[in-house]
Amino acid sequence: MPKNSKVTQREHSSEHVTESVADLLAHEEPVDYKRSVLNVTGEAWDKQKDVEEDLDTEKRPAWNSKLQYILAQIGYSVGLGNVWRFPYLCQKNGGGAYLVPYLVLLIIIGLPLFFLELAVGQRIRRGSIGVWNYICPRLGGIGYASCLVCFFVGLYYNVIIGWSIFYFFKSFQYPLPWSECPIVKNGTVAVVEAECEKSSATTYFWYREALEISSSISEGGGLNWKMTLCLLTAWSIVGLAVIKGIQSSGKVMYFSSLFPYVVLLCFLVRGLLLRGAIDGILHMFTPKLDKMLDPQVWREAATQVFFALGLGFGGVIAFSSYNKQDNNCHFDATLVSFINFFTSVLATLVVFAVLGFKANIMNEKCVVENTEKILGYLNTHVLSHDLIPPHVNFSHLTAKDYSEMYQVIMTVKEDHFKELGLDPCLLEDELNKGTGLAFIAFTEAMTHFPASPFWSVMFFLMLINLGLGSMIGTMAGITTPIIDTFKVRKEVFTVGCCIVAFLIGLIFVQHSGNYFVTMFDDYSATLPLTVVVILENIAVAWIYGTKKFMQELTEMLGFRPYIFYFYTWKYISPLCMAVLMTASIIQLGVNPPGYSAWIREEATEKFLYYPTWAMAILICLIILATLPLPVVFILRQFHLVSDGSNALSVTYKKGRMMKDISNLEDNDETRFILSKVPSETPSPMPMHRSYLGPGNASPMEMSSAPNGRYGSGYHLASTPESEL
Repeated sequence: MPKNSKVTQREHSSEHVTESVADLLAHEEPVDYKRSVLNVTGEAWDKQKDVEEDLDTEKRPAWNSKLQYILAQIGYSVGLGNVWRFPYLCQKNGGGAYLVPYLVLLIIIGLPLFFLELAVGQRIRRGSIGVWNYICPRLGGIGYASCLVCFFVGLYYNVIIGWSIFYFFKSFQYPLPWSECPIVKNGTVAVVEAECEKSSATTYFWYREALEISSSISEGGGLNWKMTLCLLTAWSIVGLAVIKGIQSSGKVMYFSSLFPYVVLLCFLVRGLLLRGAIDGILHMFTPKLDKMLDPQVWREAATQVFFALGLGFGGVIAFSSYNKQDNNCHFDATLVSFINFFTSVLATLVVFAVLGFKANIMNEKCVVENTEKILGYLNTHVLSHDLIPPHVNFSHLTAKDYSEMYQVIMTVKEDHFKELGLDPCLLEDELNKGTGLAFIAFTEAMTHFPASPFWSVMFFLMLINLGLGSMIGTMAGITTPIIDTFKVRKEVFTVGCCIVAFLIGLIFVQHSGNYFVTMFDDYSATLPLTVVVILENIAVAWIYGTKKFMQELTEMLGFRPYIFYFYTWKYISPLCMAVLMTASIIQLGVNPPGYSAWIREEATEKFLYYPTWAMAILICLIILATLPLPVVFILRQFHLVSDGSNALSVTYKKGRMMKDISNLEDNDETRFILSKVPSETPSPMPMHRSYLGPGNASPMEMSSAPNGRYGSGYHLASTPESEL
């Protein structure tokens, strides 16, 4: 090698030297990279040491154990939606009949796409931005769109954690503050608060004491300081967990992921012992088969599958990027998907057991109130005693006895029956009222529990844990790709992100804040995430190539994934997601966006349409979340920004040649293949290797010889072809 070459200069200098690979190779003799191990110094090549050095170069964090990683993924995917949204949809869409479309869609959409995200994150070892820049630079906007959606969801999701924190601290008193209506003094007379009397104690506490809610989204009303402090607490906890990194947050997952299951099992045992719980369970598993033919049920099941696994958010990719490359991510995908489903069913059992108990309580209350009306009509001779069946005993009246009386009176007094104002008091009607919001339905049920403060503390601590597990994953979907791409300091970026999110989140803790939470929950993520996941699927299956991707998985996992995944990735999942997106757009057009407002004077909810300015915000949310997709595509398609052409360079440091091939074009790659370094660190650009078909080995698999090591002190870096 010439004395004036930069490689020779490196022996006499510790400074970094960077030059193009073409310039470097001009001074090199041809090398048989498949077999040659050049060792001028006579030093034996240590494969294990080489791998360790390569990993040390990247210094990427890693999970302490497989269990920690699985718990982190479970904590991220199992969230607040499993506790009340899934039971609500199950009750709304035919009970057991809803489980069938959900399970079918979980298998043909959820599991394949979840496996896809785990695989690309683990193989490329980058966040969502780096992964999609790697696979298809022109679709690099997918990663940025995921970050924006994560940010939007995190804004309002942490508000729900703030609500749980508020209720958690309010639970340390007996009786619970939402168990009775407050008494107000009107002069010398003490009366029950009118708003509470018209609704219920739990509903009043939620809207008036907790939210201090206004009557419409247009009435801001200033900040609710109690909820502002709770929101600040929530962001502080999330920020600290993210700053500590996956090792510390992973340890937190041991508690935050397992504790909810302990609470759910305790609630299930306690719920099954409650009077009437079996009525709720039977209601859950009694299928309304006609619902299975309703397209709306399938649309809602697909949406729930989509959000339950956290597809498209980037959190799944971020967590899997800290795995070793030989980790069996197919097993992880299957395990987490079905644990998620099991958790939803477990939570639904708990909810329906409590719902059955509550329905029996409310039905008995209905019977008592209406029996008093009947007694009043009997005493005033509006009704004749002859209408009362002889076996009925008013001192021990059962629901069945009341039903008989009701039917007789309705038959005899058919013309004037409505004037009597009697209710049928059917248990089925109470069960069909649904679960509602956890902060109303569950809190009301717990007031009837023995030792109600204990159960309340456990329940809201569980909600906090579920929320934090999902928020840590959501924040990882923001911080990991940004830090990987722009090399910013993690602590500074995380703190800045949390501060900005808290300041923006103040709109959710004003008196009209609950209406903004509803807006963000309904529209900020559904459509943008559907588009993101469709493009993820297309990028891998149609642009990168399903056969090629399957071959890479075979090399990474050590076995060939089932052919089922080939067809779901290539045909079934994209088609199903396109149908879901079309249905969501149609739904948006058919039903104008609106929200349920709490009208204080009437003490009831009323559906209102969003005003013009709120519609503008709603549309901006959807546009802003999807904007990176066309912007990045246009910029790279027309070469307005560099997408990485003809700028391959290498850097010498610590006796290694570090790669920087983020700007390598397809045609430039093969010129520079000299060696294959055993490494778990992937190249930042996609490889381009022909797939030889089922059962054939890749050309790269034919060569297992180590790379040469030179006495001059440098080691050639791997290339895209050698990485995947």
